[in-house]
Amino acid sequence: MNTDPIADYLTRVRNAIKANHRVVEIPASNIKKEITKVLYHKGYIQSYRFDDSSVQGTIKIALKYNPTTKAPAITKLQRVSTPGLRQYVASDNLPRVLSGLGVAIISTSKGVMTEKECKTENVGGEVLCYVY
Repeated sequence: MNTDPIADYLTRVRNAIKANHRVVEIPASNIKKEITKVLYHKGYIQSYRFDDSSVQGTIKIALKYNPTTKAPAITKLQRVSTPGLRQYVASDNLPRVLSGLGVAIISTSKGVMTEKECKTENVGGEVLCYVY
């Protein structure tokens, strides 16, 4: 049993990047699928596929690397809100990651979105992680 599935998701991606893997396979859940979609739309991963053939299903993520320098697109993944200490922010107090160069992924009542989308929608929520 896993107590923090989002931290497990981030750790699997982080470990795959450090090992220079092209594809990482992760057990699926709805929140992980939404985080994957945000990472794809922001250009941090190359592609993804949801495989629902088993009971839980899996997410296959193709990681993105620079073709010339072989540097990964994701430099750092940092978990912010944990099951023991939840971190919530209001719509007027949204975090900025690396002066706007990074992305804060936030779980809101309108779904999982970035801090910039939260600002336009004028919603706050739980800060899941920082990506840059």
